Amino acid sequence: MQIMIQDCFLPHTDADAALAFYRDGLGFEVRQDDAYDDMRWLRVGPPGQPETSIALHPPVLDPGVSEEELRAVLSLMAKGSYAIITLATDDVDALFDQMQAAGAEVVQEPTDQDYGVRDCAFRDPAGNLVRINQSFSTMP
Repeated sequence: MQIMIQDCFLPHTDADAALAFYRDGLGFEVRQDDAYDDMRWLRVGPPGQPETSIALHPPVLDPGVSEEELRAVLSLMAKGSYAIITLATDDVDALFDQMQAAGAEVVQEPTDQDYGVRDCAFRDPAGNLVRINQSFSTMP
């Protein structure tokens, strides 16, 4: 038996800005772009890996959420403490340069970590923390 991760979910506050980050910055494919009323859902993922996607969704979908609760969620998102995703690459320095050239907000420049990776971090337009790792085993 094999288990794979199919979708992970990250909130967005601006679908077009999210597309600019994930599609134009990271080079992900857009697999779904659906709108309903004033909400918009996106599914994006790395080319050549159709089985794995990030679902980008409005921050709160439950109609029972109060304005105060929505403000609390948006506040956590703005601080970058609401959602995190870690991506992997075989060239973290090249991807860092690509993201920086695309105007992404840098949280951490590429750094060798004691736990066996070289990594960097960005904040997407909604405030989600996006870490990018390269294992030392894939470095030349």
